[in-house]
Amino acid sequence: MIKKVCVYCASSSKVNSQYVETAEKLGKILAENNLELVYGAGSVGLMGVLADSALQNGGKVTGVIPKFMVEMEWQHDGITETILTETMHERKEKMAQLSDAVIALPGGCGTMEELLEMITWKQLGICKHPIVIVNVNGYYDHLLAQFQQAADELFMRPEHLEMWSVVNSVEEVLHALNNGKTIHENMRKFAKI
Repeated sequence: MIKKVCVYCASSSKVNSQYVETAEKLGKILAENNLELVYGAGSVGLMGVLADSALQNGGKVTGVIPKFMVEMEWQHDGITETILTETMHERKEKMAQLSDAVIALPGGCGTMEELLEMITWKQLGICKHPIVIVNVNGYYDHLLAQFQQAADELFMRPEHLEMWSVVNSVEEVLHALNNGKTIHENMRKFAKI
């Protein structure tokens, strides 16, 4: 049963308003469905909007952030719980440990790196979290095409493309989380191509 959802998203506050609205809607959806938000504890950009929306709608928000980011005053001071880590690696691991599912909103290199790490962990059987990619405005079209090319050229199995769900709006997220595609039970054996 999914109780806590890890969301990866941008810290940029200069992005298109459509992405801001998407983050705001997702925070509301999570809170209204009693799903705790786990995220990177940022106060600005989509991260801040997401957390604020979840909180404003009665949700619980746990942020995980490395100490150096707190020293830069990048943290959100109003969330339910803040967990400090020493490194980015520890941050990502802690976020995964705390969560039952992963959602990727649009974001930059950090968001994509976090998403790709979770996909890799799933491929290796380290984690079985449902993964939902929110492809608002076709944002992830190129990344999804790259995944398809990797499968076409046998860098991964075609079945690995079933490890995540893609939705075009946050209104589809809950359905995707609860109705994810079935993947091979023993991913570790299945990982080798």
